[in-house]
Amino acid sequence: MENSSTADLAAELLVAPTALMQLTPADARVVVRYMQPHRIEEGTTFIKEGDTRDTDFMMLILDGEVTVETIVVSRIEPVTVTVLGRGSLVGEMGLLDGEPRAASCTASSPLSCAILSRQALEALMEDNPLVAAKLMLAVALRIAARLRDNADKLKMYVQLTQVMQQEISHRAPG
Repeated sequence: MENSSTADLAAELLVAPTALMQLTPADARVVVRYMQPHRIEEGTTFIKEGDTRDTDFMMLILDGEVTVETIVVSRIEPVTVTVLGRGSLVGEMGLLDGEPRAASCTASSPLSCAILSRQALEALMEDNPLVAAKLMLAVALRIAARLRDNADKLKMYVQLTQVMQQEISHRAPG
């Protein structure tokens, strides 16, 4: 994806607050050279929760929206976690650890995206270790922010559960 308007857009979106704003525009241009453009049709589930194959990439959404869903214990229907749009990253944990996918991602509209595979990341690390290190730090910061957000949500859930349990205990005939 070297010299094109798509490459320019991808580089611009990589440094946006929704992606990896720790990268400089020049760093982003280097990373984009290792990415591949890709299109996904509306309605396509391109990441499946629990999938152990095809876990070695992340994508930058250039245009379109992605619905992220997960199955919660004892439910049959998935719960929508979030909807991601232009400038968002998808699959960055899988890029790093290759573990099973944590959620399912479905194109809610036609998607235009740029994909960075683990193989391309390894080539970037070999060719330009400084930019690769900045990229890895930026991805780690995004994952850390999500982890902190999830910890806050978990604390709120525990508090709600405790209040509900107290209410049930208070109302129970005894």
